[in-house]
Amino acid sequence: MEVPRVLGHGFAEIVYKGAIELEAYSRGISNAREKEYNVVYKERTLPHKFVADFEFFNRIILEVKASDKGVAREHIAQTLNYIRVSGGKVGL
Repeated sequence: MEVPRVLGHGFAEIVYKGAIELEAYSRGISNAREKEYNVVYKERTLPHKFVADFEFFNRIILEVKASDKGVAREHIAQTLNYIRVSGGKVGL
């Protein structure tokens, strides 16, 4: 919550991603930016990969969205699909 508190609203996603990366680094938080995951369909790996904005502690996915309209249903669906592809558990 530090990043939006300091930066406020109105920036592009790339700005928030850069700030999140710096904040995580300054706090010693393990993370991978633009983490790639394979997408498997019927036991075959598809050529297109899913790329998470961040993965923290090798298990937490963070998908960054910058919007003045709040969280859209499409954002929720996208994030849930990313969690499934990464092998994580989905719980709401």
